[in-house]
Amino acid sequence: MNKITAAITAVGGYVPEDVLTNKMLEEMVETNDEWITTRTGIKERRILKDPNKGTSYLGIQAAKDLINKSGVDPEEIDMVILATATPDMPVAATGVHVASEIGAVNAFAYDLQAACSGFLYGMSTGAAYIESGRYKKVLVVGADKMSSIIDYTDRTTCIIFGDGAGAVLLEPNEDGFGLQDEILRCDSIGRNSLRIEAGGSLLPASEETIAKKLHYVKQDGKTVFKYAVSNMSGVSAQIMERNNLTNEDVDWLVAHQANKRIIGATASRMGVVDEKVLMNIERYGNTTSATLPLLLSDYEKKFKKGDNLIFASFGGGFTWGATYLKWAYNS
Repeated sequence: MNKITAAITAVGGYVPEDVLTNKMLEEMVETNDEWITTRTGIKERRILKDPNKGTSYLGIQAAKDLINKSGVDPEEIDMVILATATPDMPVAATGVHVASEIGAVNAFAYDLQAACSGFLYGMSTGAAYIESGRYKKVLVVGADKMSSIIDYTDRTTCIIFGDGAGAVLLEPNEDGFGLQDEILRCDSIGRNSLRIEAGGSLLPASEETIAKKLHYVKQDGKTVFKYAVSNMSGVSAQIMERNNLTNEDVDWLVAHQANKRIIGATASRMGVVDEKVLMNIERYGNTTSATLPLLLSDYEKKFKKGDNLIFASFGGGFTWGATYLKWAYNS
């Protein structure tokens, strides 16, 4: 019997209609289009403005897109993993609502939080369930309504983040396609460099925390940038070396869309040419857990069966990692 690997067999994506451009941000905070574009590569981001819709709405739309394109029966889905840093609410798992709303009535579901590395961690978890032989169809969704935790008077963060969601279906493969290897890491040295200070068990919500705006993302940009460049590029090069891959062997770099300079540094370390580097940061900004599956959704038609994809991410905590995957189908 051949070894079972977890292959991506379908993808889906969704971004809200409302666009927040750099020009619009110029009217909100002291910044300008040239500064934002030069330092981040971002021109615009999508915002879910409806106050009655949360992260679950984004995840549901991405999952429905996958189901509609692939024709998979949602009742055959065994489990749903929702990677998110912005759940609808603290206790009732958002992934459960996503599963119910898409008709995955036979699945169990839960949320996974690893900041911007959430989807990569979720894909690793889903792959392990597939490789165990116990489950046949695992839906991994990355979704974040980052606008719900951004202070739009803070120019260090409001220029970066946007809202969106993406999804992949993992299924067993015995022909050598799918997830081949992964290197996942973490280090709490970054605990205070990218965080929301209040709202958890350490500092519960109060009038004081609200008044001090402690429920919004705060970031020490220079520290995050330094660690992101070093660690994301490091594990990407390491996974190539461990699997005897040259830069010619890598067909696509699927990197977390946090900053164009970080993506460029990772590609340079790997020796991968620009034409192989997937990017949509200019249109969406940093959608946190959604960046990697949104890339797959946007570029799916370019992938060919057997293509070598290297995924790379870096997020708050700090969390980071790289995954080597062989694409399993022709679009």
